[in-house]
Amino acid sequence: MIEPNLDSLRTFLHLLASAVWVGGQIVLGGLVSRVRKTNPEALKTIANGFARVAWPALGVTVITGMWGILDIDVSALDSSYHVTLAMKIVVVMLAGFAAAAHARTKSKIVRVLGGATALVASFGALYLGVLLSSAS
Repeated sequence: MIEPNLDSLRTFLHLLASAVWVGGQIVLGGLVSRVRKTNPEALKTIANGFARVAWPALGVTVITGMWGILDIDVSALDSSYHVTLAMKIVVVMLAGFAAAAHARTKSKIVRVLGGATALVASFGALYLGVLLSSAS
């Protein structure tokens, strides 16, 4: 068996938290229209339940991501890595801000645009993470 180490633990936590954050958004996206039609008062309960899991997961993702950056010699990597890393940081921030706007607004348009932007940005962050992992 390959011996576990701190790097594998960090990667595991990063991927698990990312799966919770992104996967939860996908599941909610599939549920919301049905729940809105059948039991609209349940939406707030479902959203609050998701938030209790999703926001800590995003926090773990950010912390383990920063830990990963600190654990490699970024200066030894070429400029394309730096650009991709900067893009990932921007889309992670966009996902977080958009999700926060979605969660805190009373405006229907901000809720829709915030949720859609958060999901698309989360997909982007996930893909950029794959690119980064294949380069380092």
